[in-house]
Amino acid sequence: MPSAPWQADPEEIAAVADARHGDIFGFLGPHETPSGTVIRAFVPGAARVQAVDAAGAVLAALVQRPGTAFHEALLQPGADPAGYRLRAEGEWGEWEFHDPYAFAPVLGAMDDYLLREGRHRELYHRLGAHPMTHQGVGGVHFAVWAPNARRVSVVGDFNHWDGRTHQMRGRIDSGLWEIFIAGAVPGMAYKYEIIGPQGELLPLKADPFGNQGEMRPSTASVVATPLVPDWGDADFLARRAATAARRAPMAIYEVHPGSWRRGEDNRFLSYDELAEALVPYAAWMGFTHLELMPVSEHPLDASWGYQPIGLFAPTSRFGDPAGFARFVDAAHRAGLGVILDWVPAHFPTDVHGLARFDGTALYEHDDPRRGFHPDWNTAIYNFGRNEVSATLAANALFWLDRFHIDGLRVDAVASMLYLDYSRKPGEWLPNPEGGNENREAVAFLQHVNTLAYGLHPGVVTIAEESTAWPGVSQPVDAGGLGFGFKWNMGWMHDTLAYMGQDPVHRRWHHDRLTFGLLYAFSENFVLPISHDEVVHGKGTVLARMPGDDWQKFANLRAYYAFMWGHPGKKLLFMGQEFAQRDEWNFNRSLDWHVAGYPTHRGVQLLVRDLNHLHRDLPALHARDCEPEGFRWIVVDDADQSVLAWLRLGGEGDAPVAVVCNFTPVPRQFYRIGLPLAGAWREILNTDAEAYGGSGMGNLGAVTAEPVPAHGYPASVTLTLPPLATLFLLHEAA
Repeated sequence: MPSAPWQADPEEIAAVADARHGDIFGFLGPHETPSGTVIRAFVPGAARVQAVDAAGAVLAALVQRPGTAFHEALLQPGADPAGYRLRAEGEWGEWEFHDPYAFAPVLGAMDDYLLREGRHRELYHRLGAHPMTHQGVGGVHFAVWAPNARRVSVVGDFNHWDGRTHQMRGRIDSGLWEIFIAGAVPGMAYKYEIIGPQGELLPLKADPFGNQGEMRPSTASVVATPLVPDWGDADFLARRAATAARRAPMAIYEVHPGSWRRGEDNRFLSYDELAEALVPYAAWMGFTHLELMPVSEHPLDASWGYQPIGLFAPTSRFGDPAGFARFVDAAHRAGLGVILDWVPAHFPTDVHGLARFDGTALYEHDDPRRGFHPDWNTAIYNFGRNEVSATLAANALFWLDRFHIDGLRVDAVASMLYLDYSRKPGEWLPNPEGGNENREAVAFLQHVNTLAYGLHPGVVTIAEESTAWPGVSQPVDAGGLGFGFKWNMGWMHDTLAYMGQDPVHRRWHHDRLTFGLLYAFSENFVLPISHDEVVHGKGTVLARMPGDDWQKFANLRAYYAFMWGHPGKKLLFMGQEFAQRDEWNFNRSLDWHVAGYPTHRGVQLLVRDLNHLHRDLPALHARDCEPEGFRWIVVDDADQSVLAWLRLGGEGDAPVAVVCNFTPVPRQFYRIGLPLAGAWREILNTDAEAYGGSGMGNLGAVTAEPVPAHGYPASVTLTLPPLATLFLLHEAA
């Protein structure tokens, strides 16, 4: 028993030493007792501890309990402990620090309430590690959600990774834990030490809301310097907010930042180096957007970022968060939007991550039929849990708000929508109605899209969704999922399969090019030639083309122009714009040297010209998602593998005719109908010598006569070069 009424009970001291005290803030720090104010401290390594005031004067010498690291003192009447510090002396020398248990909470009842309700839009401002001034003292506030934990501590080099010294305050109403550590500064590495519900010590956990991580293979979180970018993109954001994305040009350059280009000794380029090289290149090429494969912190390079652990941290592979902000700002100043691949569908089970975070299935479903993905060996978020939904929604807003991101391409949406995705009978649980639709994931996606579009005008969300789920890109209030766009995976598979056929056989596969127009306007589509099409033995797009080398390049050029002339926004993965020959390898740079060869340079110049035409001509983008923007001219000439159609903009916009010849046989005097007589300028010919072609064409322009054909009042005869696509623009008299 204690010798004086104000002294601590030995059992409580033992509980502190064992890091199993149930109310650490109710025991350590300053407390009023019937005898007066008591200060209690647990200071491992200290032989002597004093409490000193702001001026350094000693308030009291704390008495150490024998055989423990516990020290306590009863202050003299009238002594004011406000702002006191602890001065310690022992095996590590002499040091002085603010008592972490002397500070009041930073979080409030509203944080508890909004988290439980799943409506805390700015969780990233409250959870994680945030440098701040609290009660007049500088330090870092740490907060984490672990409702089933018995104890949570912050550990790092600053406390010798000792979980006894910075045990956090548990907030009973929400399962949040918090502590303010005075004197902590940006750059410190830290993790959470958690005791699970059965008293088990869990592997150290990285901060789910941490804003920075260590460079792999290290896995700790890092206290990030508060982000205060010198943004210069106000005009860009104003234009974005005033633009209707469906009717705006969108040509996306998909990039893996770790392999677009490498530095000396195969090192990663920094965010600043990417800003200096990638941004001007993409702008010169005429792309409207950069789409970055996931930049959220992830442990394994080979996952390409699609198994993230640090959802709120730009990966340290390329620098710090401020560097990433400068990259986005540089893109905006160059007129480029930035889209991020975002992965809310699943997460890896690395022990330092979210899996069984507090000793229970916290972020994931406990039942593996709902909570584990068999294809990827990853955990699946429990979208029906309010706190999980709030975390993911806040993460989406975090990128849009803090880094001015212009869009999110949501990965693996199909795996979220279907409870039986990639599962055999008996391996999945139906919804309450007995169906395979994941109602909770649907509600989550609708919620995120509603927030994104409501709070950030002009942003876009894009679904990677490969099924016939209805209304993916329809508004939520119309029963849709609320995405702005959807990847057209069917178009991609069909058209690449067609192009892979020897031209002599293409007549039998003509419908692969035309079928997509039967559903082209059922959603707002993006036509994606993405990273998935140049890995896992698929080769590159060039490698899929049949014939000798000349024919391969001619096929590729004709296909790209077919794609840019087709309704839908455009996406091309890096390296395909200059016809890289080797399959993409995430461990090294693209083969930039081949871009200097004439045939490769020709493809690059073609893509550049296609992008500029796409941007400059409303007929090629304004009605990408509307049937009024497309009319067939020639749809059924399978025998000659010829297609022709019109692209139309708004009233007063000149129409563009697109004509494709997918055989190596030139077609002389090929007549097509047109809506208007007069001059039609040949604004693009993929067989032009500048692109590496043979130079066959129509001498720059043709004149349509009032001779009806194909249901149009005028027509023209054309020379169709071999394996080539033409764009013809009507010129008013």
